[in-house]
Amino acid sequence: MTGAGTSEDGRVDPATEVFMTHRNLLFTVAYEMLGLAADAEDVLQESWLRWVTVDLSTVRDPRAYLVRITTRQALNRLRTLGRRKESYVGSWLPEPLLTTPDVAEDVALADSVSMAMLLVLETLSPTERAVFVLREVFALEYDEIAAAVDKSPAAVRQIAHRARTHVAARRPRDPVSPGQSRAALEAFQRAVDTGDLQGLVDVLAPDVVILSDGGGVKQAVPRPVVGADKVVRLLSAGLARFRQRGTVEPVQCNGFPSLLFRLDGELDGVMSVRVEGGLITGLFYVRNPEKLSRVERETTVTR
Repeated sequence: MTGAGTSEDGRVDPATEVFMTHRNLLFTVAYEMLGLAADAEDVLQESWLRWVTVDLSTVRDPRAYLVRITTRQALNRLRTLGRRKESYVGSWLPEPLLTTPDVAEDVALADSVSMAMLLVLETLSPTERAVFVLREVFALEYDEIAAAVDKSPAAVRQIAHRARTHVAARRPRDPVSPGQSRAALEAFQRAVDTGDLQGLVDVLAPDVVILSDGGGVKQAVPRPVVGADKVVRLLSAGLARFRQRGTVEPVQCNGFPSLLFRLDGELDGVMSVRVEGGLITGLFYVRNPEKLSRVERETTVTR
């Protein structure tokens, strides 16, 4: 954020102080709506420029007011982002974030920023996504959400119900803990490290799907590959190369265990997983260099 104000004696002005108090929350709102950290930061900058023009004496609830500004800016950006995705090369995946350890302790927050959930949110319309995030993740009241998305509270209730139904049909039936994901990912990493293809098959669900995002810059699978046998065949050649020239490091991205791959010492990508019933049902590998700037320094997300 630029333009933060301080007085001559070094004290931060009230508008800046309030904004910085809620900054991590606002970033999380924007990121969950957009799936991209750089766009979320741009939204925060736009929100800040609007916030500093507001007469603070007229603001009853600064948190709600700032969330409303941020949501409106994120909605504008989300519609632009939708047009960019139409010309995106290959599969589009959200940008992974290296998150602080405490995120995993907040089950609802970890689930809301997980790669699997962000991909589910991609299937919602912009307004549905905003309503779902603000209601289900941040527990805003319907009238507060209505003000943010320029709808009536009654319309917001209907949108929230529709979005919840849509998400429920596409998310795992049973909540998955970071511990369950860690166990599955550790088994996956052992199979990678040892070249044990049968061990790889054993940890994958029969209908597992793999998506990879190279952004047209790095080689990636152009479309989803479905089925354990196909996924193992796809992975086997690449993993043999990593055993010779690369390293695999466990990290926590988006609140869940993930793997960071380096090839010849250079960051190659981040793999996140979706786990159901102890088996990996989804593998998401981000190689696009533009989406890897937040995996070697922690980003704070909060509710």
